[in-house]
Amino acid sequence: MNRKERRDRRKEAEMLDEPRPGDSLFGVMEPKIKDLCDRVRQTSYYIHVYHGHGHLEKVYENALAHRLRKLGLKAEQQREIDVFDEDGTPIGHYFADILVEDILILELKAVKKLAPEHTAQILGYLKSAKLEHGLLINFGSYQFEIRKFARSQSPR
Repeated sequence: MNRKERRDRRKEAEMLDEPRPGDSLFGVMEPKIKDLCDRVRQTSYYIHVYHGHGHLEKVYENALAHRLRKLGLKAEQQREIDVFDEDGTPIGHYFADILVEDILILELKAVKKLAPEHTAQILGYLKSAKLEHGLLINFGSYQFEIRKFARSQSPR
């Protein structure tokens, strides 16, 4: 198969939203969430460049929410999110640092280095809130850190 045939086949697969070889376990990422993550990632990076590291988490939260709203995105700070048990029974709630467009949880940190507990925290939030996508962003280190998390809605 030559290059043109592969390109045409890829375009057809994209139009049909079929996973291609090399796609992630979760299939093709929806264009809306991919674009949303890219915009949050770029905005977060600009905040890190401008403000540097050393501020409290709340400063970065306010800056990120402000800039996302300037971009025309719905960004809710300290949004209460219900936590559900496996049978769907509500069992409590927590407050997401920022919830973007009701589909993307942003968990912000201002620490020297991300720890496994931070990863466990966002994965737990995604699972219990029954959301699929989250970003863990650390503004506290010298080097900007961001991690994308996605979970499948299908039970394993």
